[in-house]
Amino acid sequence: MPSHDARIIRGAAIPTAVAGVLAVAISAAVVGSKGLIGALAATLLVLGFFSFGQWALDRLTRNNPQMMMAAGLLVYMTQIMAVAVVLAVFKNTTLFNTKAFGFTVLGCALIWTAGSVRASLKAKIFYVENDSATRKSDEVSRSERQQ
Repeated sequence: MPSHDARIIRGAAIPTAVAGVLAVAISAAVVGSKGLIGALAATLLVLGFFSFGQWALDRLTRNNPQMMMAAGLLVYMTQIMAVAVVLAVFKNTTLFNTKAFGFTVLGCALIWTAGSVRASLKAKIFYVENDSATRKSDEVSRSERQQ
């Protein structure tokens, strides 16, 4: 994974984890142990789904960066649909507090998205390759073929 992708994941995961810890503490204080379980499950769900989505986006666009927008929309829609399926499956559960779960999923998803946007803007990723960079990559590939 390129270093800028790792920075983007860290830039989104750290604020989301902090928000998740706050949500767990608030849910535990307000609702009790079922709120704690719901908020913890929601935080782990968002961190897992969205980290996997960023990894999938990296893999989809590694060889074809022109597909970034289409792949990004596809990955984001898949993430939101997967979260919606999980919400529908656990709609009437008594394992945890569903309101704490739902509000934590919503908050953590919004914070992940904002953190990802902020990290992407600060990453300063070049979107244009100059001729010298292209020549260097061609020279490296030729020298690798010769060995």
